[in-house]
Amino acid sequence: MIISFLSRALAMSTPLLFGSISEVIAERSGIMVTAIEGICLIGAWGGFVGTYLTGSAAIGLMMAMLCGLIVAAIYGVICITMKQHQVVTGTALNILVAGFCTYFQRVLFGVPTTPLKINPLPKLSIPLLSDIPVIGQIFFNQNILTYVVYFIIPIAYFLLYKTSLGLIIRSTGENPESVDVAGINVNRVRYSVVLLAGIMGGIAGAYYSVGYLGMFTSNIIGGRGWIAFAICFLGNWNPRGAAIGTVIFGFTEALAIYMQTIGSGAFFPNELFIALPYILTIVLTVGRKNFNVPAQLGIAYSKEG
Repeated sequence: MIISFLSRALAMSTPLLFGSISEVIAERSGIMVTAIEGICLIGAWGGFVGTYLTGSAAIGLMMAMLCGLIVAAIYGVICITMKQHQVVTGTALNILVAGFCTYFQRVLFGVPTTPLKINPLPKLSIPLLSDIPVIGQIFFNQNILTYVVYFIIPIAYFLLYKTSLGLIIRSTGENPESVDVAGINVNRVRYSVVLLAGIMGGIAGAYYSVGYLGMFTSNIIGGRGWIAFAICFLGNWNPRGAAIGTVIFGFTEALAIYMQTIGSGAFFPNELFIALPYILTIVLTVGRKNFNVPAQLGIAYSKEG
């Protein structure tokens, strides 16, 4: 039972890791991708539609990445090129995407009497590693997206802190004028990380529809995009901090699912356990004393300014 619980906690951490790591990279460049909730939602929708219509999860995941990329590109044009307010723009896009997904889901499939289903991604046991007692069943008996995220964490840390590209990204968020003086296009750097966040956010959303539930509903993301956004803050804009925070939230979400499964509603309302990840977000945000905020976070860059 404990092994199953911890395995599920890791599984629930996977999409949050995709979202929070991409948010860390983007915000290090000075851009808050506040459209992350909508990007995750359209990724879930695109992943489901692509998989349902073609029967291929690979095509579904590519569709999810494309959908996330498109929303991120729209966000980039408005916030980077047109220099509009990032929070307002992200909130508007989140609402627009929610309506878009609901509308086109009905256009494509009508209102079915029973939920449409696809086969979720299967678990892949890694030979030898999955045979290790306890650890093997927790870490090496997951689906392909969880294995991918194992590599994303060290790659993101290496990229940000051990490469010249990472120095450029971090400098863009701290002092874009110096980056501009060095002959590097600030807006091009920011576009690159926003589009990357769109791709990774699309995968994060597709995890829920293609990798876990095998279905799509309009509330499938349920604020988890915002949790990934908050984890970036709580992790102090560092991939390692984001990874730790994500595991904690995954554990909390797995606990909520477990308590509902065993029928704890007789003692505590199920809504309490559903709200646990969000309550934890508020508590940790209020309790955090020091934030290493990028100096130009949320501020559009203009040569004239």
